[in-house]
Amino acid sequence: MKLSARNQLKGKVVGIQEGAVNAIVTIDIGNGNVITADITIAAVKDLGLAVGKEATAVVKSTSVMVLV
Repeated sequence: MKLSARNQLKGKVVGIQEGAVNAIVTIDIGNGNVITADITIAAVKDLGLAVGKEATAVVKSTSVMVLV
């Protein structure tokens, strides 16, 4: 599959926390860095995500803000 988004972070799923509708998926992208994504439970099932499986986080955004 070709994708226009340049920010593709490959890693391994280390956690899936399911809620009522969505799940928080945690991916270890190496060097002690993890990224989380909030996706639907349906997407988790459609993608066959499970702890230990490889996955790629794709970031495509015009604005990302973090405040401390």
